[in-house]
Amino acid sequence: MNNVRFATSLHILTLLALNEGVYLSSDFIAGSVNVNAAAIRKEISNLKLCMLVESKEGKGGGSILARPASQIKLSDVYDAVKQVHVLGRSNTPNPDCPVGKEVNRHLEALYEDTDDYVRQKLTTVTLKDFVQKFG
Repeated sequence: MNNVRFATSLHILTLLALNEGVYLSSDFIAGSVNVNAAAIRKEISNLKLCMLVESKEGKGGGSILARPASQIKLSDVYDAVKQVHVLGRSNTPNPDCPVGKEVNRHLEALYEDTDDYVRQKLTTVTLKDFVQKFG
């Protein structure tokens, strides 16, 4: 994953778990993550689509976890934000080259194996496990 979406989403979810049942505003979360509130709202929107958070608008509104932290695996977060393989993207090699015409097929298999390994590891850790690191 060549971006910060996993880290940002996990930061958001950790804050929500540490403040269980309290609706946190995107401005509050943005202050902790140290990014613009619009970026937080975008990630929260995605996390809502993936049924990891719930939100309400208006005064006293904000976001909370959609289910207990013990029921959210870090692989759920990974799947919610994954856009590219963990090792990156394939390139556009010369199809007339003996390596170039085959390399992407082999890279794709390697990328899939790597993503599966990462996902398997993240499946063993819940959000609750991660949150417990914060004392």
